[in-house]
Amino acid sequence: MYSVTRLIDVAEPDRDRMVAALRGAASGAGALGWVVEPTLRGSRNGGDIIAHLRFASKGQWDRAAACFGEALDDPAIGRVNGAAYSGLPVHRAQKPGTVYRALLLSVQPDTDQATVARFEAELQLMPQYVRTITDWQLSRVEQATGASAWTHVFEQLFTDQDGLMGPYLMHPIHWAVVDRWFDPECPDVVVRDRVCHSFCRSDAAVLRLGG
Repeated sequence: MYSVTRLIDVAEPDRDRMVAALRGAASGAGALGWVVEPTLRGSRNGGDIIAHLRFASKGQWDRAAACFGEALDDPAIGRVNGAAYSGLPVHRAQKPGTVYRALLLSVQPDTDQATVARFEAELQLMPQYVRTITDWQLSRVEQATGASAWTHVFEQLFTDQDGLMGPYLMHPIHWAVVDRWFDPECPDVVVRDRVCHSFCRSDAAVLRLGG
């Protein structure tokens, strides 16, 4: 599968209009599943709107990219961060969650591949411990957009917003194991640039084929 995520900064008076325009563009893109929603309170560098589309192949996105890009070519839009990437999600629960979260991050380019592999392995441990994650996917970025040369996207569906803000962010696996890769005072740090932590309401089960 091939996925595209965009985190979009929009002037407040135009947000409802842009949500409607982006939903129209997403519905006509031929995606297997998509979500376009305002971000929820607590997002960090996450934009005002999340647009996430999942395709069967990169070729399908290539055919839809120009049309979708036209919706983003609007003077009300100030900045867009995002990524395009391949991968398959992992499903941990029968019922998908209702909050979609995307973390865009950039690993330092001089990081050796063995260290990158350890970093990725520890991120992938988190869903085993955080029971409020119903679906997840960790992907290497193939095409980055925006403020940083994003290298990874870590996506989850959570049972609800409390399941993200409490059991996930406050779990020991987060602050005692994973956070050291992001902490500039720790010798293991590999992520020095800012990250984009963004989440929204999602009834579309976007990490499951066809929504």
